[in-house]
Amino acid sequence: MAPEQSPSAATIRDNPAARRYEGILDGNVAGFVDYLDRRGRRILVHTEVDPTYAGRGVGNRHVAGALDGARASGLKVLIVCPFLRAFVERHPEYQPDA
Repeated sequence: MAPEQSPSAATIRDNPAARRYEGILDGNVAGFVDYLDRRGRRILVHTEVDPTYAGRGVGNRHVAGALDGARASGLKVLIVCPFLRAFVERHPEYQPDA
């Protein structure tokens, strides 16, 4: 059965113990963005979406939340993940800091 909530209903939370931002939808972790913190930078290394939520924009919502969260924490962002890079190319407002 397909999940009922839209990706915009996802709650994005930082889980520092797991070093990732998690997107919670329908009470489940629908996806996440792994990160490392090094010398004042948050390095975003990997994005994953549960196949149950694939193709519904959930990955984009999690990436935006991770980028917003990193900047709100005062950290510069370095993107390693190809999915994140493609997202930033489509959304110039998320260009990483130099």
